[in-house]
Amino acid sequence: MSAPIATPWLSSQSDQDPRSATGAPLRWGVIATGRIARSVSQDLSLLADAELYAVSSRGQATADNFAATCGFAKAYGDDDGVHGYQRLLADDAVDVVYVATPHAQHHQVVLAALTAGKHVLCEKPFTINAREATELIDVARERKLFLMEAVWSRFLPSMQRAFEIAASGELGEVHWVTADLGFPAPYSRTARLWARQDGGGALLDLSVYPLLWALGTLGFPQTVSATGFVNDDGVDAQNAMTLGYHNGAQVQLTSSLLAHGPRTATVAGSLGYLQSVGSINNPRELVIGIGREKLRKEEFDVVGLGYSYELREVTRCIQQGLTESPVMPLEDSLNTMRLFDGVRAQLGVSYPNDTH
Repeated sequence: MSAPIATPWLSSQSDQDPRSATGAPLRWGVIATGRIARSVSQDLSLLADAELYAVSSRGQATADNFAATCGFAKAYGDDDGVHGYQRLLADDAVDVVYVATPHAQHHQVVLAALTAGKHVLCEKPFTINAREATELIDVARERKLFLMEAVWSRFLPSMQRAFEIAASGELGEVHWVTADLGFPAPYSRTARLWARQDGGGALLDLSVYPLLWALGTLGFPQTVSATGFVNDDGVDAQNAMTLGYHNGAQVQLTSSLLAHGPRTATVAGSLGYLQSVGSINNPRELVIGIGREKLRKEEFDVVGLGYSYELREVTRCIQQGLTESPVMPLEDSLNTMRLFDGVRAQLGVSYPNDTH
């Protein structure tokens, strides 16, 4: 990896209610109808300047049901050889789309959306590999369209506060960080989490969250060492990463589809430490200690399910004519995919998309 990049991790909007309008309404299209699409749509409905306009799915009945349940005006399913998402993208009324398909379809669908002139919020991981990410970023910049990876945790008040504390110097110089995320996922070769053709595995599905704690406090590393268990299907069921920095700082990250973990993060500095309480992708408390003494506890509530903060950022950026978020820049998504490419090479994990 290259030297750490300078990233404006802190948002000037983090203390504002994400439900409040920041400009003219935008008409949203949602591509796919899975659990994450339903959750994000629920929070999207909270925004005063967001219109739930259209949803797409392979089946028309599925799209109709989702639209009726979540309050979308239009529903597009596959019809006469045309995919539902293609029909949605052909609708001139759609301003911005949220792509919630399985990982391996992100490149194809986002490329189609950008080609159709739509702004895009794409669910994490951004793509399967850095090659795909580079192409999407190039197209978005060429067409002057907004594009962002949906790393929702990055915008949460608790995460913003954790990064703020680390940057303030209150903890002193940060020397090490640990973070874990895991749960036992029932195995099925065709399930999204396990399917190699969908980009399944712990790395692409989970590791962005532990990695977030490293990037938000220390930046991108200079070295990455990875180990893990790869099952007979060629999918990583569990992985552990050690990140190294020129200043001597170290990070240990663990992601697992096999076991429950405490889902905690620790940021350790020369003067004190910070620990998260609650799952690391949506912590509800931060414990800050100076020396060996517990200093204070900070508690946080979220609006809706927590996705409203990233949705506000996308909406605000598009309203202001920005083509990427200053808090979640495209270079960070690209560098993350490069890091994951390197980890997969060490683990021996490859996907069909890698050879396309």
